[in-house]
Amino acid sequence: MKFAYDFREIPHEALGHTGGKGSSLCKMYNAGLAVPNGFVILSMAFGNNKLKDEARYDIEKCFEKLPGNTFAVRSSALSEDSAKASFAGEFESVLNVKRDELFTAIENVAASAKSERVSAYSKFHCIHQDNQIAVVVQIMKKANIAGVLFSADPITGSHLNMVGNFVFGAGEQLVSGEENAYPFTISRLGGKYRGNKPFAPYSKALYHSTLRAEALFGCKLDIEWVVESRKIYIVQARPITTLKTIDYDTYEINQSLDTDALWSSNNVGEAVPDVMSPFTWSILHEMDLECQKIPGFFMFGNICGRTYSNISIMISLLKVLGYNIQKAKELISDVFGYIPENIEVPIYPFKTNQLIKEMFNRVKKSIKRMRDSRKQKDYYLKYTPVWYVETLKRIETADTKQELLELWTSDVRPFLSALWYIWFGGAGSATLITLRKKLAKMTDEELANLLCSNFSGEQSLVSMKPILAIEQVMNGSLTSEKYLELYGHRSPHEFEVYYEYPADDPSYIDKQIQEYKSANLSPAELRKKQLVQFTKAKNTFLQKLPAKQKWLEKKLDTVSKDANNRESLRNEFVKVFRVMRHLLLKIGSVTGVGNDIFMMYCFEIPDFLQGNIEMLHKIPKRRENFEKYQEMPVFPQLIRGRFNPNEWINSINKRQDYYDPNAHQVSPMNESIIKGFAGAPGIVEGRIRVLHSFDEAKDFQKGEILVTTATNIGWTPLFPKAAAIITDLGAPLSHAAIVARELGIPAVVGCGIATTKLKTGDLVNVNGSMGIITKKIRPVS
Repeated sequence: MKFAYDFREIPHEALGHTGGKGSSLCKMYNAGLAVPNGFVILSMAFGNNKLKDEARYDIEKCFEKLPGNTFAVRSSALSEDSAKASFAGEFESVLNVKRDELFTAIENVAASAKSERVSAYSKFHCIHQDNQIAVVVQIMKKANIAGVLFSADPITGSHLNMVGNFVFGAGEQLVSGEENAYPFTISRLGGKYRGNKPFAPYSKALYHSTLRAEALFGCKLDIEWVVESRKIYIVQARPITTLKTIDYDTYEINQSLDTDALWSSNNVGEAVPDVMSPFTWSILHEMDLECQKIPGFFMFGNICGRTYSNISIMISLLKVLGYNIQKAKELISDVFGYIPENIEVPIYPFKTNQLIKEMFNRVKKSIKRMRDSRKQKDYYLKYTPVWYVETLKRIETADTKQELLELWTSDVRPFLSALWYIWFGGAGSATLITLRKKLAKMTDEELANLLCSNFSGEQSLVSMKPILAIEQVMNGSLTSEKYLELYGHRSPHEFEVYYEYPADDPSYIDKQIQEYKSANLSPAELRKKQLVQFTKAKNTFLQKLPAKQKWLEKKLDTVSKDANNRESLRNEFVKVFRVMRHLLLKIGSVTGVGNDIFMMYCFEIPDFLQGNIEMLHKIPKRRENFEKYQEMPVFPQLIRGRFNPNEWINSINKRQDYYDPNAHQVSPMNESIIKGFAGAPGIVEGRIRVLHSFDEAKDFQKGEILVTTATNIGWTPLFPKAAAIITDLGAPLSHAAIVARELGIPAVVGCGIATTKLKTGDLVNVNGSMGIITKKIRPVS
């Protein structure tokens, strides 16, 4: 390998020695972007930041081929212009260099790596390497206009517009602040320019060059450019460091920092209520990638370990399809909850033709795969229980890395993906959403909820079976061992491999039986009472609309099948998650890393089993951040824009329902009233108990009103004890609402602020038919 290479001749293996700036310039030049010609001096040409004598020959050869009389000599440190830190302006640049001044300029730039300001910047950003330096030499452009362009807003994270500034003359005046800068924007949709007229003729060229550069680097960019002789040139491009959402080395992650969005924890926050371990997040992220519909936009995000859905994508897509914003909000409300009027939903500039073309190319294969998966649904529902038992046994007997690698690559990992596609592609709830809304219009919310309270049909929903089966164990019709095989994977933490499952606790069944006996609980009796209410509701509906009997019977049958199908697929998917946990535990045991295995990403596991231990020194920092996230309170249900959890935690105006620094604050008309969704009909008055996590469930007493952030199937054992249920997260089709309706327990879901506004011991009236909680007299302490 030589010490210096022309941009067009540099081999791939040399790019790792060119630094951030040198690498990006070489890539852009060879991709055909307008970059001033030049060459790069590799980092190995320097020793102790001084040019080695043996490097001079290669530099002179490159320099001889470069036309022109003046040149720009710039730093390209290996730590510079990375996604983590830019070092903008910290290293030396020498401009307007004459031919006989080249080596002096190179020496000055190299020496700047040892400067005090570079040292201070490195320390601030926790960069401990010795700033190995490469140097870029380019033809100097005589700029008529120069400026910078951020391809996304570095302050808000919005991708709606590219934002920039320009000055007349050299760009160094802009950086130094010597000249007043003229701001401008370029719309990402179509490239419309807004700004001072002198730059308007060049804006389209910069727009198209920026899009090409983004495609080349796969991220949003901070671009420096100049105009010379009516042509625009890119002289530098680097990632926008303020939009960096994840450091894989440390598991510092906050995906709200990039892309101005409205994030919702409704729905996904119920399924994955815990802070995600690095492993769990990585595997969910990979499956999100597999199902990605729109290039560059992810449906799910990770904000300091907590999972959120990007509501802006859904509403933007509905807008393209012709719905106005308000109607789009209403369409998704049954799943994702209400969006307050004072919160603006960021809309993405999706262009109809472009969107259809891009989506077609992206999803053609996945649609076929999901269609095939739906055909295999019955097979997987039948085969997964067998596979589950057999694979757990195989994991138990595997004692070598090779055996574990084979289990990972050929069995467990592909089985998980297959079931994900089946669940994702064949378990929709559109029929349920449509029917509930139609029934509410034909009658009222209370009657609609009652008519949607018997999804079990002739057989109980899978989500109901764990609590009903406890009574079967008590009466001897089901053994404890069979119960754990059938239901021991259902847990409050079932989508987080870091936590053990009920089947891993030998005393779990005995505890449940003792609880049922001491509290005199009978879920089966609750179901009977609820069926009476369902039958009455059905008769009331038919008295009002007798001609709709066949229609209603058909619709209820369809919804019942749909609900059972969805719940059954989810049940089998969770089984595979438990198998994944046991495989990871066995890998941790065989390799000696123990529970640190959960601090690895899923893509690291195969390499680790094949002897790559590079990630091990990164695990302590990942665990430190994971545990820090676990100590934070649950974040708001809705998050708009860039979210700083520490600022929110310390804010005197902290809200649990939403976070939006731009929204005007709306105070409720009556402080004693909390509104949510009508989850399950019925009215009850009683004392509440706030449970911030399932770990506090032992404190919950029969007859109390359960108040918590969200519930999933792992919370179901508490339901028969509850007089009513109140949740911060949720919508009419959330787990808490569905199971409460099946058991005939009044429920109000999706309140947003229940856990912050209510205290254990408060006396409240819960109206599950109207979705209203009224706080009565607080008990005297």
